Amino acid sequence: QLQLVESGGGLVQPGDTLRLSCAVSGFTLNYYTIGWFRQAPGKEREGVSCIHSTGGTTNYLDSVKGRFTISRDNAKNTVYLQMISLKPEDTGVYYCTTRRGSCSSSTGAFGSWGQGTQVTVSS
Repeated sequence: QLQLVESGGGLVQPGDTLRLSCAVSGFTLNYYTIGWFRQAPGKEREGVSCIHSTGGTTNYLDSVKGRFTISRDNAKNTVYLQMISLKPEDTGVYYCTTRRGSCSSSTGAFGSWGQGTQVTVSS
């Protein structure tokens, strides 16, 4: 059974840093592409970043480019999202999800989802 568990969220101030983790179990991470999505209150879930199973391709939402970095450690079955210079508009519940094949920014392209971790950026 595929399982994804996000952690690392919290309440931070603008300009702060957070690192989210997505720990996976029930499957071999090596063969899967991982996406990070977020959902703010009253808004649709949007794709934030994605890393291909090979680790050779990464995608980012335009508004987070240069501030967020996605990485994977297959040996630890974990994918990370390093977030620096956080802004209030980064607030939301962050989810990781998985699929086989290329990256996508569409929620419908992905299968299993974690329960999410809350990120709140506020002064």
